[in-house]
Amino acid sequence: MQRRRRFLQGVLATVGAMGGGVWWVRTSQRRAARLGRQLFADARRSIIPAAVKPRPEQWSDNEITICWLGHATVLINFYGIRIITDPVLGNHIGVSLGLGTLGPKRYIAPALRFSQLPPIDVVLLSHAHMDHMDVSSLGRFPKSTFAVTAGTTRDVLTGSRLAPIVELGWNERTTFRSAKGELEIAAFEVKHWGQRWPKELARGYNGYVLRREGRAILFGGDTAQTPLFSKLRSRGPFEVAIMPIGAYQPWIWNHCTPEQAVEMANQAGARYIVPVHHQTFRLSDEPMTEPLERLEAALHHEPERLALRKVGESFPCGKA
Repeated sequence: MQRRRRFLQGVLATVGAMGGGVWWVRTSQRRAARLGRQLFADARRSIIPAAVKPRPEQWSDNEITICWLGHATVLINFYGIRIITDPVLGNHIGVSLGLGTLGPKRYIAPALRFSQLPPIDVVLLSHAHMDHMDVSSLGRFPKSTFAVTAGTTRDVLTGSRLAPIVELGWNERTTFRSAKGELEIAAFEVKHWGQRWPKELARGYNGYVLRREGRAILFGGDTAQTPLFSKLRSRGPFEVAIMPIGAYQPWIWNHCTPEQAVEMANQAGARYIVPVHHQTFRLSDEPMTEPLERLEAALHHEPERLALRKVGESFPCGKA
């Protein structure tokens, strides 16, 4: 009888704790509770199809074509060499549980799923955060794909088939060589951080300059406002600066505002701006549409510089 009483007391205590936990998730304004509410809401929400379906098989190898697939994932045809940045092509980002991924759910589907990608020559990874280095997506690339990543991040890719993995620190460079020619990839310093949960290991975080046949593209990765972009001006001019514009509220010390993204692109001397890191996942407190609205306002005197607005749009430039 006494053991039965203790068992019932334990069950009641567990139920009470669960009820208290549910009440806390429903009512608390702490970030963990708000994240819990978001995950519950995500489970009931449908993912919106991308507004535009890109046709990379129709792109010319005699020009540069940039296509935003969603978040920080950009598909680039750089005179016949095909590059993809920070490929995240699943429905969720976060912790892989084998049968799925636990974490934020996409609002907009990737413009191309993995099976719809053209053959990729180079995978370019800015840093090891889960919304930029997605193990599920990276595990699908063939072994022959040339991968470039930031320092002390190769171990995250252990489960992938990627074999030629080049880690670059700031001011280091490498060259991809193929039958279609060469692509120079140079890493530069940005203002961010690189740890990947659950490890507290200090990891690298990069922006990149891509150079081929006398033309250059700037990929800003993730960055807060920094004067470091002014040092890139002598390495231009840049046809395009791919710049992050979201997740600044309250993470302003790690992510720039849209206005700051324009300022840094201007400091580097970029002709056009491709905004990324917005619309796709809710990672911060600003409204989902605010980053693009603020960017459009910041460029209202020169709207032609805003290369892309919607997931799936493609922008050709740099015709040879």
